[in-house]
Amino acid sequence: MLRGGRPDVRVTVLSGLTVSYGVGVREDAAYLARARSMGVHVARRTTGGSGVLHAPDDLAWSFVIPRSDPRVGRNFVHGYSRLGAGVVRFLDRHGVQAAWTAPPGLFPEYCVLSARGSVLSIGPRVLGGAAQHLSRTALLHQGMIPLTVDRGWIARLFGISDPRLTGRLAGLRELGIQDPPEELARQLADALVRNLEGVDA
Repeated sequence: MLRGGRPDVRVTVLSGLTVSYGVGVREDAAYLARARSMGVHVARRTTGGSGVLHAPDDLAWSFVIPRSDPRVGRNFVHGYSRLGAGVVRFLDRHGVQAAWTAPPGLFPEYCVLSARGSVLSIGPRVLGGAAQHLSRTALLHQGMIPLTVDRGWIARLFGISDPRLTGRLAGLRELGIQDPPEELARQLADALVRNLEGVDA
């Protein structure tokens, strides 16, 4: 998608446990060693940020727009609200009021609890996050929303001893969204496409 540089949207339902980690994370990060020792797959992103756990049936989205698109702009690193507006619209259709906000800055190793970028918030709780990669020709904006949150796995993998931290995380099921994951992926893709096309519906 990024090499092609043409506007494109993809949403997928994930399978298996994976820890993804940002392009700037060292290979010897403690949580990556724990993941490998526990048999959890790890995958480096080309985007920024630290680590995050992806579980079966979580949603992941990616879209690409040309670098010349005015929605990229010079401040694209602060453009989560405009780039992720389709995700907010998707949640609004389910009666969930979400917003892209400043991150909580509670735990640097777990991406959506860190102090970097912006997070998708439901009040004081964090539902998801996003990251970006700018090439010479295009911008890749990608993100994730968990269907459920396995706080035990997150605590063990990332060494989080305070349950109040993992208590800040939310998943779609906890918010009362009960549609099958594949249907949620279709709805999210539709909302992202409509946002990119400038359709306010």
